Amino acid sequence: MNAILKDRNSQIVRAGADTKTIACNKPSLAGAVSQRACVFCGSRVVLYPIADALHLIHGPIGCAAYTWDIRGAMSSGPEIHRMSFSTDLHEKDVVFGGEKKLEAALLELIDKYQPKAAFVYSTCIVGVIGDDIESICKKVQALKQIPVIPVHAPGFQGTKKDGYRAACEALEVLVGTGNRPAQEFSINILGDFNLAGELWILIDYYKRMGIHINATITGDGRVEDVANAHKAQLNVVQCSGSMMYLAKQMKEKYGIPFMKVSYFGIEDMSDALYEVATFFKSDDMLTKAKEIVRFEFARLMPELVKYKQALQGKKAAIYVGGSFKAISLIKALRLIGVQTVVVGSQTGTADEYEIIKQLCDEGTIIVDDSNPAELSAFVKETKADIFIGGVKERPIAYKIGLGFCDHNHERKEALAGYEGMLNFAKEIYATAMSPVWKFTK
Repeated sequence: MNAILKDRNSQIVRAGADTKTIACNKPSLAGAVSQRACVFCGSRVVLYPIADALHLIHGPIGCAAYTWDIRGAMSSGPEIHRMSFSTDLHEKDVVFGGEKKLEAALLELIDKYQPKAAFVYSTCIVGVIGDDIESICKKVQALKQIPVIPVHAPGFQGTKKDGYRAACEALEVLVGTGNRPAQEFSINILGDFNLAGELWILIDYYKRMGIHINATITGDGRVEDVANAHKAQLNVVQCSGSMMYLAKQMKEKYGIPFMKVSYFGIEDMSDALYEVATFFKSDDMLTKAKEIVRFEFARLMPELVKYKQALQGKKAAIYVGGSFKAISLIKALRLIGVQTVVVGSQTGTADEYEIIKQLCDEGTIIVDDSNPAELSAFVKETKADIFIGGVKERPIAYKIGLGFCDHNHERKEALAGYEGMLNFAKEIYATAMSPVWKFTK
């Protein structure tokens, strides 16, 4: 494997055996068939959950089809985001330009759906032919009196992580344009996308502590809330890969501090509550956080102990978008008796990979920006019983004859929070212990 893709050696280490720092934030190796997505896809998945905004893809229909309903992001109100609008560029538009088509589409869609704002995504084709989407957006914004924001995301300009930044730059245009009064103990939740309604679970915890949720960016997002995001006292960042740039920009512009948290697993979920209470220096808030943790711990542990007894000795491979999520998954699996033998991510950072090395057992394979051939080989070598990943990893697991747990953005079951930990344990158990494995090699 490594002899074929020797240029990938610096991005693969084994816990306990390798002292080298894993290389990351590198362009994907040509021909390696990376699991990463393109810039456009990265921007689309971040902005998609803003439910009262129009999302118009300026490009061929395939880009819209690929990202249609790409997140399992639920809305408590409008659902314009569930529709994947496209200018559907063809050969003629490549030759003569698609600006008129874009303007006409924006005017028609804004009149029909009355969105609070519109995001216009550029794609590879637009990056090649040079359509001036900035000027079209400014023109339509003046006509319709709503924010019309270009998202500069030609797919060939980088990776999914570059798309995250493009999305954050688009959000920056909105942040600070609202004038809603500020409230005490106010936070923004950044980087949770309300997959399967997870955000509502988290909001309930914080509200029980006496915390006001100022804006959720972008899960169950609203344009007005994003515009008033600068009124919060703290940014709590869940998906650091997608939202850290925006958190840093808001700290620089508005002086809003931020903290990285994870809502996966009992340990990290509890820390996410404690750390916010500590930030506000409120004894009452900390007491309420402890009450929530005590209650949920007492409720969950008897159930988790049963799963741990059944799953003891099982092995798991993890490959997800960000390495911060992988850290939480390693801890959550350990809690139910499952050993992590392979762990990797598409957009991990060096610091997070070092934490993973310290967490994992000796010999665990740690990989950055992997590909199907590598992942298949690593899973077979380590004799993993279950693969945890996303839509692109599912076929790898099924071809090998391996149990699969979907932990990416298209899933339909809540896996965050305390309730999510129980759901996660149930899913791992049901998959790893299925009688179907009696009939496979």
